Amino acid sequence: MIGERINPTGRKAFQAQLQAGDLAQLDDDVAEQVAGGADMLDVNVGDPLADEIALMRAAVTRVQELTDLPLVIDSSVIEALEAGLAAYEGKALVNSVTGEDERLEAILPIVARHGAAVIGLANDDEIPMEPKRRLEVARKIVSAAGDHGIPPEDVVIDPLAMPVGAEPRAVTLFVETLELLRDELGVNTTCGASNTSFGLPGRHVLGAGFLAIAASHGLTSAIMDARSEVCVEGVRAADFLLGHDEWGARWIAAHRAKQAAAQA
Repeated sequence: MIGERINPTGRKAFQAQLQAGDLAQLDDDVAEQVAGGADMLDVNVGDPLADEIALMRAAVTRVQELTDLPLVIDSSVIEALEAGLAAYEGKALVNSVTGEDERLEAILPIVARHGAAVIGLANDDEIPMEPKRRLEVARKIVSAAGDHGIPPEDVVIDPLAMPVGAEPRAVTLFVETLELLRDELGVNTTCGASNTSFGLPGRHVLGAGFLAIAASHGLTSAIMDARSEVCVEGVRAADFLLGHDEWGARWIAAHRAKQAAAQA
């Protein structure tokens, strides 16, 4: 579970704070996601009116002072990625690279130089709908990463979760792509899980259902709202039921922690 909250998209107050160079909001964002059960945290401070490079450097440092959880350095600005990686202590996950040649050649050397892992989006100059075409792009990314000394286990492919409200086949195409990636490439996978329910009511319930379905078809991680109890419990339940949580150890531990918190 990769917490998605450190992101200014749709957060006008946070955008204004970033433009003023104020990162105080990170304290609450980190605490809420850690309490919710996040395993990693995505860090995105991209705002067109802010100094994203300086902010990324400062944000990575601040988040590492607040938690030991590993981080995802998330930016479309190459210089911001490099700044975040330079500030990071440990092995980061870079979000993200696409299948366009120029992006691969710009980002993969940076990932390799810092010993990081990378998320590869299964699109190039267009967003393909057909699962086999997405597989082709993913295969290209894995191959290009290998040319830069990045092993397949350090490439996490995003099969492209899209809004089901705009495309009724979005989830079925997603899971078909997942199966192809699992069977033919054997790579780890992730996605922006909240994309699926965009514009619809009951987003957390839809998210929980989507994550459970995706896990059953091979999804190994998701960038998601780790503050949402229904989504987090949906993931934990899927892990248990699919045999990823042997004897339900994590499921039971989480239940006991919730009971202890309620009693306190």
